Amino acid sequence: MPGSTVTAVDITPEMLAHLRSRADAAGLGDRIRTVEADLDQPWPDFGPVDVIWAAFSMHHMADPAKALASAFGALRPGGLLVIAELDSFPRFLAGTPDEAVELRGHAESAKRRHEAGLHMHENWGDRMRHTGFTPVTERRFDIDLRPPLPAAATRYAAVSLSRMRHGLEDRLPPSDLAALDKIVAGLAGRDDLSVCTERTVWLAVRG
Repeated sequence: MPGSTVTAVDITPEMLAHLRSRADAAGLGDRIRTVEADLDQPWPDFGPVDVIWAAFSMHHMADPAKALASAFGALRPGGLLVIAELDSFPRFLAGTPDEAVELRGHAESAKRRHEAGLHMHENWGDRMRHTGFTPVTERRFDIDLRPPLPAAATRYAAVSLSRMRHGLEDRLPPSDLAALDKIVAGLAGRDDLSVCTERTVWLAVRG
């Protein structure tokens, strides 16, 4: 969409600085502006908005109904709201001897997210309709990438598994923590990594 401009919104200054750097490097700095804002609070005035794209962010909202109402108010009539959400976090060790410890880590991570009050596995389509969006379309994507995979998959696994590991210090037995440490340390030498996950995307129009 060469005629479009993008307003990127995040609560974290470091994320916005990283985005600006990448946009400038790609020659898109004049088309992308950044706004630091907490979308659980009243939204800034973004001006006329044609599309709001919420990528893996809605489950973080303290009050999803309030956030959806703010999105409805920010969009012009006929504008599009897109919500992309995680059904599961990516798994990299399917079919390997390390799959079981990875699955135990994911199970404990899911418990942590539930205890923290994150809105995982919401029916965002129903919430959008309740807010006044219509029509609403839902699309599910099952991602199952099998080896051999490019080097980017190893970097993706390293970031994801390291993040999971450091959130589980008091939730997994020492043997599992040691196994995860060994897995992360040895990722660069593996050729059996996969990427398995699920994503759901909802598209809704403000009437």
